[in-house]
Amino acid sequence: MPEGDTVWRACKRLDQALGGQELIRTDFRVPTLATTDLSGRTVIEVVARGKHLLMRLSGGLTLHSHFRMDGSWHLYRPGEQWRGGPTHQVRAVLETAPWTAVGYRLPVLDLVATEAEGTVVGHLGPDLLSPDFDRDHAIANLQTEPDRTISEALLDQRNLAGIGNFYRTEVCFLLGLHPWLPVSAVDIAAAVDLSRRLLKANLRNGAQVSTGNDRPGQRTWVFERAGKPCRRCRTTISTATIGEPPRDRITYWCPACQPEPKDRATC
Repeated sequence: MPEGDTVWRACKRLDQALGGQELIRTDFRVPTLATTDLSGRTVIEVVARGKHLLMRLSGGLTLHSHFRMDGSWHLYRPGEQWRGGPTHQVRAVLETAPWTAVGYRLPVLDLVATEAEGTVVGHLGPDLLSPDFDRDHAIANLQTEPDRTISEALLDQRNLAGIGNFYRTEVCFLLGLHPWLPVSAVDIAAAVDLSRRLLKANLRNGAQVSTGNDRPGQRTWVFERAGKPCRRCRTTISTATIGEPPRDRITYWCPACQPEPKDRATC
């Protein structure tokens, strides 16, 4: 699933290509926007808010999208062949003179008044990649449920926005936190600070890296490495699901580097 850094990079590419450009043709292939025509409007800017993408247009409208598991926006020059997937997966086409933006497999795509963006992103906690990130607010949000597992708390976008399964898993490893450890037993400030550092560091990369090694197969400590030896101690990496359906997620951890709490029942 795309996380905060992935969405931020997508917004930057879209903003650089479309910002200041007039839309000359739009084609929406979702029922709620099927008759919508945004041609003639200018793309003012494209910004990220956590995992949400906000394309602000002239006339006070914002096109809001969310990638969820596998959505994406692709940019093509006029006449260039589209390569983001089969055409039946296209949900939106936004055409300007120099570029065409094509949205594939977008599960969330809606149009709201720019002044009403809070209706789609107002529930989010502080954005880890925002230049005015409110660290104290994020810490306070996480501490409101002290008995919740740190894994679930970090993933909850109402606490702080931008963390997905990759960062949640890697942050827990780097801080030696068992996935089921309660928030009350965690240095929350350290978890928030490390999460932000990792996301910001990866803004410069095309891939998500937590080990400092950008070579394929070497980028993560435990994420998606179930059954493989820990890079630190060679203990076999464990995996399990955590959380309640439908929000349960697979997590990964090293049983030696992230020891299980002595009284798991209290976690």
